Amino acid sequence: MLYTSYETWIKQKRRINMKVIVTGGAGFIGSNFIFYMMKKHPDYEIICLDKLTYAGNLSTLKSVLDKPNFKFVKLDICDRDGVYKLFEEEKPDVVVNFAAESHVDRSIENPEIFLETNIIGTSVLMDACRKYGIKRFHQVSTDEVYGDLPLDRPDLFFHEDTPLHTSSPYSSSKASADLLVGAYGRTYNLPVTISRCSNNYGPYQFPEKLIPLMIQRALNNEKLPVYGDGENVRDWLYVEDHCKAIDLILEKGTPGEVYNIGGHNEMHNIDIVKLICDYLDKPYSLIEHVTDRKGHDRRYAIDPEKIHNELGWLPETMFKDGIKKTIQWYLDNKEWWENIISGDYQNYYEEMYGNRKVLDKD
Repeated sequence: MLYTSYETWIKQKRRINMKVIVTGGAGFIGSNFIFYMMKKHPDYEIICLDKLTYAGNLSTLKSVLDKPNFKFVKLDICDRDGVYKLFEEEKPDVVVNFAAESHVDRSIENPEIFLETNIIGTSVLMDACRKYGIKRFHQVSTDEVYGDLPLDRPDLFFHEDTPLHTSSPYSSSKASADLLVGAYGRTYNLPVTISRCSNNYGPYQFPEKLIPLMIQRALNNEKLPVYGDGENVRDWLYVEDHCKAIDLILEKGTPGEVYNIGGHNEMHNIDIVKLICDYLDKPYSLIEHVTDRKGHDRRYAIDPEKIHNELGWLPETMFKDGIKKTIQWYLDNKEWWENIISGDYQNYYEEMYGNRKVLDKD
């Protein structure tokens, strides 16, 4: 299979519809990416492929389900026959792979499903690209593949050439997938790119993650469980900024390259929880320190210099602004997250936090 450059192809395709498959498009970042792309590129055809596991919520996409240039397909990326059939019928130009099991706690409890979806599923998608042709396969990855950084070295950051040093089954599965994507690029000349992002936040995030979990529990005046001392540092990236970066990589990124996408917004977990309490006028007494997560990384911090220098991208949303917008979205969209936590999520919360020892405040 011969592949022209993506930039050449996209200039040709401006006259007709570009067809993009977005896997995991009913999840948090995937759905936000679909919204962004349909607004930015109304001439594109968007096909959302999602298995609709616990974190996939079709109601998230209700605003676009009836759009003529949108199609939803319920499918597991590990289903080779199903994926091949979809590629044969749709003949996509681009695949953006968000589909992944993505929560560290869940990976510690059940690693196998992470290996199946995040590694085998990615290989199935790329095999379909090889068989039917593609102009770009983009793998959405994470900064967690780099491991962590010490809290006392704020001068250190993750770069694209930082060695992979994973800490959890989740990050190991994502690092494995990244290596596989790079190998397909070299071995089969598949036009691939990889992006590794810092912690995302914003609308439609499943309430097992830190920010939405603390918002919904604070609103209900429930205890706010914080792992360990809460001093762990994460670099926070507003989800729309992430979507803009991926779109830019698709248009201008060089096949075979990795791009780090970071928000330049480092925050201690405990400070985020206190900030949410302040915004919602809730007392800090709701905060409850619990037994730390196994292998809990201390600090993540990404240097996005490469994507800035080569593609001109910079994060636009400061954390103080993004967190206010995010909290307000959850206040305005209670029905969305209340429907989620009324189901299996409640059982999950008990499994993850119910049996953890409460730590002394001292």
